[in-house]
Amino acid sequence: MQLKQLLVVIDPTQPSQPSLERAAWIARHSGAALELLLCEFNTALDAGVLFDSAKMDKARQSLLAHRREWLEQLAAPLRQEGLTVTCEARWGKPLHKMIITRVQELKPDLVLKTAHSHGLLRRLLLSNSCWQLIRYCPAPLWLVKPEGKWLGQRLAVALDPTHSADKPAALDHQLIETTQTLGQTLGLEDHYLHSYAPLPRTLVFDAELVADYEYYVEHTGERHRQAFEQLLGQHAIAKPRTHLLQGFAEETLPRFVEDNAVDLLVMGAIARGHLDTALIGHTAERVLEGVDCDLLVIKPQGVPAH
Repeated sequence: MQLKQLLVVIDPTQPSQPSLERAAWIARHSGAALELLLCEFNTALDAGVLFDSAKMDKARQSLLAHRREWLEQLAAPLRQEGLTVTCEARWGKPLHKMIITRVQELKPDLVLKTAHSHGLLRRLLLSNSCWQLIRYCPAPLWLVKPEGKWLGQRLAVALDPTHSADKPAALDHQLIETTQTLGQTLGLEDHYLHSYAPLPRTLVFDAELVADYEYYVEHTGERHRQAFEQLLGQHAIAKPRTHLLQGFAEETLPRFVEDNAVDLLVMGAIARGHLDTALIGHTAERVLEGVDCDLLVIKPQGVPAH
């Protein structure tokens, strides 16, 4: 991953912009340029047959001009630091499609957006822009959790060497290389995680497995350990920074993040069919609700935008 161009999504409804704070921190360490993207839409200014479309268009342009002035105010102190900052304000909805359109035009190395946790109902309805961007944003997506405390010290990556989540084998190597690059560029201590969860005894209905459940658990752990070590052996990674965790990822990863003061968790994500994602959800989505650190979602290379 190169860090030359960052796209920062600005929320016009909020006075503070955690995504901009994080992007500025990254730019100071990497020298990357920033673009501040604000997408505006108000149904009261959406032209209809009962209203003068010319007047509506003038009102929209006036609102966008006001938003651009605000963006310039946000950019001014960063430019005084010597950072390269541009501003872009657009009219339209839905937000995730507006962002993806700009990603396709600008081709940034990283998209940063503030992520507020939402309840299960919003996720099932696929109505939140974060869920849609996790699935369809073609660029790496850095979701900033405003509730967490940013120390700028440590990052961790969640790997799946057994491909139990149907991820391409190359994605794990992509995640490792991205983590190593970020660690070196941003001065973060990098850690490598793999979580596995044997079936609980109550869900094992095979009589032979029930009779020797402890052997099954031990055998499962050994299989995952070998796959994890084989994956890591292809990269220069210090043993103390590798962690094999037993349990479901949505439980073990938030616990590791909290116990080890992790600032950024890196994960891979694959977009599947709408019904599957609506009913089950990706691990990345479930983890997003549980962790109090930033989350960086990486797609396999070559995946087209939705």
